[in-house]
Amino acid sequence: MSGGDAAMREYGAGQAVPTFEDPAFTPLAKPLSEARVALVTSAALHRPDQDRFSPSDTGFRALHRTDRNIVMGHWSPNFDHTGFQIDLNVVFPLDRLEELAADGVIGDVAPRHFAFAGNQPETVSEVRLDTGPACAQEMLSDGVDVVVLTPV
Repeated sequence: MSGGDAAMREYGAGQAVPTFEDPAFTPLAKPLSEARVALVTSAALHRPDQDRFSPSDTGFRALHRTDRNIVMGHWSPNFDHTGFQIDLNVVFPLDRLEELAADGVIGDVAPRHFAFAGNQPETVSEVRLDTGPACAQEMLSDGVDVVVLTPV
């Protein structure tokens, strides 16, 4: 483990884990084979026609389930982009979700998926209180039952 990795792990271990009194998503009440699944990533992904993420950007970008021309805007020096450059599914496994749906493991792939810029240690409360719940509402409006988080 590099010095940067160790420092980030130490920093993360000291962060308080919030408790949510009224979560947007509750335990799954139907079989996974009937559930609609969406992805949420912290890799600052966006389409070329969308605004890039900037430092302290707590917003999110919606990505359609057919989007594959995706840019990674993650600027952390602790993240190696090689896997993403070789295969989008390393960071954003849309193709794997499509395969799971085709095999009947999950019911459906959501029409939209969402990306945040994850390296936001000073603004996490804005995501928790504002843009996170707004993103959850977008997914609920799409009929999403399950959210797969792909932290980067």
